[in-house]
Amino acid sequence: MISTDTDILRAAEDWSRSGRQVAIATVVETWGSAPRPVGSHLVIDAEGNFVGSVSGGCVEGAVVAEAADVIADGKARMLEFGVADEAAWKVGLSCGGRIKVYVEPVRAEAAL
Repeated sequence: MISTDTDILRAAEDWSRSGRQVAIATVVETWGSAPRPVGSHLVIDAEGNFVGSVSGGCVEGAVVAEAADVIADGKARMLEFGVADEAAWKVGLSCGGRIKVYVEPVRAEAAL
């Protein structure tokens, strides 16, 4: 079971070294009641497999979908979810807070 940020980052490195296309999502800002703290990670591969958490489950699906685009085009994205955002209610962030998540591709050479 992967339980720490170190384990999650190690998974990103291992997946990348084994040839999998990988993106990493990191909570970079929170406001109000946020489910996970700044620095929390979610690692996603091109098949949609993931480990870690950026929201305790409430926006992971949306982040995984965006990560697929990041992997496909190689361009990082900043995502924002909040209670005032209709998309946040759709994906389940109804805790009253707001989070910003940075999603970036992991390059194989960076993992070596």
